[in-house]
Amino acid sequence: MNINPGGDLLPPDVTDRLATQAIEVPSWAYGNSGTRFKVFGTPGTPRTAEEKIADAAQVHRFTGLAPRVALHYPWDLVDDFGALRRFAEDHGVGLGTINSNTFQDDDYKFGSLTHVDGAIRRKAIDHHLRCIEVMGQTGSRDLKIWLADGTNYPGQGDIRARQDRLAGSLGEIYAQLGDDHRLVLEYKFFEPAFYHTDVPDWGTAFAQTLALGEKATVCLDTGHHAPGTNIEFIVAQLLRLGKLGSFDFNSRFYADDDLIVGAADPFQLFRIMYEVIRGGGLEEATGVVFMLDQCHNVEEKIPGQIRSVLNVQEMTARALLIDQDALGAAQESGDVLGANEIYMDAFYTDVRPALAAWREGRGLPAHPMNAFAESGYQQQITTSRAGGTQLGWGA
Repeated sequence: MNINPGGDLLPPDVTDRLATQAIEVPSWAYGNSGTRFKVFGTPGTPRTAEEKIADAAQVHRFTGLAPRVALHYPWDLVDDFGALRRFAEDHGVGLGTINSNTFQDDDYKFGSLTHVDGAIRRKAIDHHLRCIEVMGQTGSRDLKIWLADGTNYPGQGDIRARQDRLAGSLGEIYAQLGDDHRLVLEYKFFEPAFYHTDVPDWGTAFAQTLALGEKATVCLDTGHHAPGTNIEFIVAQLLRLGKLGSFDFNSRFYADDDLIVGAADPFQLFRIMYEVIRGGGLEEATGVVFMLDQCHNVEEKIPGQIRSVLNVQEMTARALLIDQDALGAAQESGDVLGANEIYMDAFYTDVRPALAAWREGRGLPAHPMNAFAESGYQQQITTSRAGGTQLGWGA
């Protein structure tokens, strides 16, 4: 086994791969959020899309891990998306995935792309076509679609017909993608539809995107599964099939809690990152986008995002330390405990000191959380953003 103690330098093959790691941060993580019952306000919360991006840029400044900001349309609606793109570039970041929204209008009470009413389906389709226009102005590659569509009661809707309507709607959207665009379909086990959800699992998302074509892929949100689901198996399958388009990283204890990634089960994050590495998901040619999808309700938002990207980096580094040759030999020989020991040795390796030294060597703070706290940025925005209307869910 070739495991380095945490104080030693990481092997060059590990640091070379870590140097290319990029994690999109979501614009909505910097706005106000809360529970089903109340959205909480916090001092310094952005009042404009530009202020969201300025905050997101701080994550990249202190970690070097977050070069792009995902947008939510229309939560991040501005008069000029080209100007917003230039604003982001001036702050050292780019604009990433465009996330659509067909779940907050009254018209979508009984569905959007699957709605029985053709006029409402048309409205939902046109919304996505507008998102594609925005992608042309922001330089974004991916259009991510998550649907709240589904039913609450048996017999409420025709499950088969809803799948047919979904396929037709997605087909219209797919046909308008640019040559460099992708459609990324996200699935969710339940909520807000409790009897059946129209895209509840990776199999449904895979089937729909397979029918669309090569520019359609699946988004895996780590919180969108039944308890006990082997998420790394799904990662392996989608990579094997060439259909894993992106991750929405978060963590949960009971349902879709959208907590800091790795907070509830860091070992799960390690297992996921191992399968990403095993399946080539870190390679640029694979096209996998790593993105956070989290809300920060009780913790400060920028530190919450910094902590999140660092958690992903740490578990990636640990997973890269697995001695692939030794593991393969143990697996081939049927050495059950030996194979598990190789795997667990990598997980238990404390890579934090080595990562701190590596960051310093790249001109980044050894300890990004501390560096941000000492920068005074949080105090500055708390003072400068007094007044105005803070942004949050739905705005």
